[in-house]
Amino acid sequence: MIDVPVSSAMVEREPLIGPTETTASAAARLRDPEIPALFVVESQTLIGVVTESDIVATVAEGGENPPVEAYMSTPVQTADPTLPVGLAADRMRDAGISVLPIVDNGYEGFVTADHLAPYLPRHRLDIRWDGDPIRLSES
Repeated sequence: MIDVPVSSAMVEREPLIGPTETTASAAARLRDPEIPALFVVESQTLIGVVTESDIVATVAEGGENPPVEAYMSTPVQTADPTLPVGLAADRMRDAGISVLPIVDNGYEGFVTADHLAPYLPRHRLDIRWDGDPIRLSES
C-alpha cells in the first residue's frame, strides 16, 4: 500500500455550492472542465455532491429548475487528508465514485482517479465510472 497522504494528490479548488442553488446555476459551473463535481455545503458542513450525471437525470425526469438539494448525492464519501492514496483509491472504487472530497474540519479539496494515478502501481488503476469497471491503459 502506498503511504503517501491523499493530500499530496489533492486539488485545492473550492467548487462549492449552496443547497438552494438552482440546477441551471450548477450546470453552468460544471461546464468548467476543471470541476468534476460541485460540493454542497451548508453552515460550513459538506452535505452532498452534485455531478453532471445528477443534472442530466434531473432534466430527463422533467425537473424544471429545482434546487440542488433535491437531487444531490448523500451521504457523502469523504477522506481525511492523511489517508494514504491507496486507501483513497480503494474507497473510490468500492463506493463507485469518480471524485472524493477531502475533509478535515471542513472542506479542503478533492481528488479524482486521475489525480491518484501517479501515486499508484499500474496494477492498482482499476476504477469504476458510473458502476462500470474501466481499466486505464498500462502502456
